[in-house]
Amino acid sequence: MIPYTDTHCHLDFNRFDEDREQVLKRAWKAGLVKIINPAISLPTGQAAVDLAKRYPGKIYAAVGIHPNIGEPWTADILPTLRAQAAQAGVVAIGEIGLDYYRQHTPFDQQRMMFHEQLRLAKELELPIIIHDREASADLMAMLTEWHAGLVRTGHPLKDRPGVLHSFSADLETGLAAIDMNFYLGITGPVTFTNAPDRKAIVRNLPLDHLLLETDSPYLTPHPHRGKRNEPAYIPLIAEEIAKLHNTSPKEVAETTYANATRLFQWN
Repeated sequence: MIPYTDTHCHLDFNRFDEDREQVLKRAWKAGLVKIINPAISLPTGQAAVDLAKRYPGKIYAAVGIHPNIGEPWTADILPTLRAQAAQAGVVAIGEIGLDYYRQHTPFDQQRMMFHEQLRLAKELELPIIIHDREASADLMAMLTEWHAGLVRTGHPLKDRPGVLHSFSADLETGLAAIDMNFYLGITGPVTFTNAPDRKAIVRNLPLDHLLLETDSPYLTPHPHRGKRNEPAYIPLIAEEIAKLHNTSPKEVAETTYANATRLFQWN
């Protein structure tokens, strides 16, 4: 069986409450072998951890505060994240980053939140899962400074700092991130028939730095666009990447599995 991975989906969200077990059965049947469920808040972090504990070795968790949460940054957040990250099945800090599109959280607060969680990731030696929407300049500046500190101190994360989730920036940004050893997550929009620019960018990104993601329940790939997304649709994304790279879905699946294993060090 082809070893597909979905390194970013939100199975704890309430849109899966009525059929979560069936969704997972379809995922395993489609060839999924590993799934990562990132948090967006403290409650979803614990939900992700609980789900990972129910499926050890198959579902993993990331814990963190999403930039769109828009709530005050209180003194108990970092200690709680630290405690969540110590639980079984947690392989990353995320989903964290910057979002200048939604504007649910003041930009200065977003940067502060991101900075504090970058510090936590360094402390815990956990890679980061990064959200970036219309904030690439500020985000890359912060990542460049953070990664330079990792290199300067010989920190183990310097070689596997994280992934830019659902990568949608330009090719220059992608290659700059790869130069810092980041991976780039590719999601359903690469399959859209009206996305030639996105396809061109993915065609020019090295396969050995790509990861497969659904971002379920969002970003559903063609031909299911407009419906709820789920991990079983990962092969559709792999097939499109294979076409763009003139290779096979099996090669894409195996390479992205190896990439994810290097980054998240799951077992």
